[in-house]
Amino acid sequence: MITLEDCIALCGLTEAEVLAIAEHEHVPEIAAAALAEYLLKQRRGPDKIHRMIVEDIRAALQRGDRKHACELFAALRHFLESHPEHFH
Repeated sequence: MITLEDCIALCGLTEAEVLAIAEHEHVPEIAAAALAEYLLKQRRGPDKIHRMIVEDIRAALQRGDRKHACELFAALRHFLESHPEHFH
């Protein structure tokens, strides 16, 4: 049986990045892992992931959840560092 951890490991993103997508899209983590894997293969997909995480950060800040915003910022930073070929 394939676990959520297996799917996250195969999708090309970290758990934190997948959780940010799940939060943004209001979908289960397993669906977010599949979406992440799909988006990473699309021409503008990494830009979409970037925007999702930034929007999640803004939403967290607007509701006063600085701790979650910092967690999301760390995920965004890792995403940008891990996929520099998409962000010159």
